[in-house]
Amino acid sequence: MTQSLQERFAPTNRCFGCGPQNEKGLRIKSFERGDELVADWTPEKHHEAFEGSLNGGIIGALLDCHSNWAAAWCLFKHSGAAELPSTVTAEFHVKMRKPTPSTRPVHLSAKVVESSANRATIDAELSSDGVVTATCRGVFVAVPPGHPAYHRW
Repeated sequence: MTQSLQERFAPTNRCFGCGPQNEKGLRIKSFERGDELVADWTPEKHHEAFEGSLNGGIIGALLDCHSNWAAAWCLFKHSGAAELPSTVTAEFHVKMRKPTPSTRPVHLSAKVVESSANRATIDAELSSDGVVTATCRGVFVAVPPGHPAYHRW
């Protein structure tokens, strides 16, 4: 089986949204598919805001982490660097389009819409059964040595 970007580049990461080593985290797994990054994730009962609906904060965390990985992957591929850059969220805006069911898997997709040497703007969607329930646009930046997130992978 193909490893996710998180398993390949950050196997010891403890990030709540994407860290493989956070036993209480969401542990999303992002995969390259064409010009986008995709992930499928299954909610549990404790991720609900109310009966049958996924919590908005969880939705935001899923979109934020998945988008951040799309930015890091883009910057890595275009830089020719030997290692994945450490990227952080500069800003992101989530729009809740419809309630997201918590009773079945959700699908995440993220695409780069603009990038430079150390910054990428990402558009992302979260969907359930093919229906888009939330969208996000975010800006993510590579951090230099001395930043607390540098080499966090």
